[in-house]
Amino acid sequence: MNVFKLIIDASLVVQLVLLILIFFSVFSWAVIFFKRKTLKTASFQSQKFLKVFRRSGDLSEVNKASKIYRASPVAALFQAGYKELAHLTKSNQGILPQDGLESINRALARASNQQISRLETMMSFLATTGSATPFIGLFGTVWGIMNAFLNIEVQRSASLVTVAPGIAEALIATALGLFAAIPAVIAYNYYLYRIKDIVTEIEDFSLEFLSIAERLYGS
Repeated sequence: MNVFKLIIDASLVVQLVLLILIFFSVFSWAVIFFKRKTLKTASFQSQKFLKVFRRSGDLSEVNKASKIYRASPVAALFQAGYKELAHLTKSNQGILPQDGLESINRALARASNQQISRLETMMSFLATTGSATPFIGLFGTVWGIMNAFLNIEVQRSASLVTVAPGIAEALIATALGLFAAIPAVIAYNYYLYRIKDIVTEIEDFSLEFLSIAERLYGS
């Protein structure tokens, strides 16, 4: 039996369910490829920037280099920390004031929250797709089975010809729900793992930057 013909001949409710599932599936695949690119670029550029940061002893030169790595969360963190450091030392004869490290730490924390929020963009959609689409598919399944039983009552027959269309549209709804959910769940868990790695890198860099600021500009 032709799947497309089954979809066309399905009840309006089941067609609506299938359209919703197709939307979730297509959009989740777009998100999957988008997140793959952005996280890969963020990680790659962060590694490049960290090599520059640890190789150079001049923070002003590192600041110039950081502007090249716009996709790097660590580079963005450095820029926030360096901006606060420059402001504090400029107004205090090149030395950090007593509460200088706390001010830098707050600037780093704000930048960290912004970068983590950026990394988690669209993750909620993958989570929603993974959790909601099986139930949306299940609703379509139940509706299709109800239609199959209604056909039995209307036609006074329980033959395969009577029940097959309803059962078929029910199974299509189930399959499409799983087709949308499974890749979204796998991608969500994988990208969550990748984001945790980058967040750990961000936290480590914050401590490293504070240590360098204290060593170079501490009173």
